[in-house]
Amino acid sequence: MHRRTEYIEKVKLQLDELNDSLTQIEARAQEARADARATYHSEMDKLRVQSKHALAKLEEISNSTEEGWEKAAAEMEKVRNAFVHAFSYFKSQV
Repeated sequence: MHRRTEYIEKVKLQLDELNDSLTQIEARAQEARADARATYHSEMDKLRVQSKHALAKLEEISNSTEEGWEKAAAEMEKVRNAFVHAFSYFKSQV
């Protein structure tokens, strides 16, 4: 159980950091031109959906059995990696 708790805490921290950065970018988007702002908001909406999906997977791990958490963690890695990749790409375009 200890490994699972450490894993959950690590992933939660990473997701929290990404969401904090997303909030900072959102604040900068408010200063952008109207046409750019619309693009920002559209892309940020997609990232928020991915964030919610990642948090739901994390919750699934938290509620999983000791035997099943590693399978859920493997799925979580895929979701988290997709979110991190999409976020990094978006951040590079800002």
